[in-house]
Amino acid sequence: MKLEAFVDGGSRGNPGEAGLGVYMPGHVRIAEYLGVATNNYAEYSALICALRCAVLSRCDELVVFADSELVVKQIAGVYQVRNEGIRPLYESARRWMALLPKVSVQHIPREKNKEADKLANLAMDKHANLVRWE
Repeated sequence: MKLEAFVDGGSRGNPGEAGLGVYMPGHVRIAEYLGVATNNYAEYSALICALRCAVLSRCDELVVFADSELVVKQIAGVYQVRNEGIRPLYESARRWMALLPKVSVQHIPREKNKEADKLANLAMDKHANLVRWE
């Protein structure tokens, strides 16, 4: 089974109230409130959430779409992870990726990531979590 995941994280203030959104068409929608965190923490948390869902779903291939150029380029090895607070999240994402037969993380423009953005904003607005299986 091949899955696609659109992921987004946000923070109102940096750090500030943060949330993540994961939209996997035909599979799941997730909005998770993260408390006070940085934007990069929220972006990585969204990626990890999507990877965990894919592993637990036993998918054969996952394509992740993210509008965070930093996260995409760090995962691809183009940028180094210099922030020691982000390094554990990067390492966690790499470990989850290793559990999938095939995974790619691709950059998309913000305007093509509206569903994940809505979910991240819902989490920040409501300080709540939502998981909806489709």
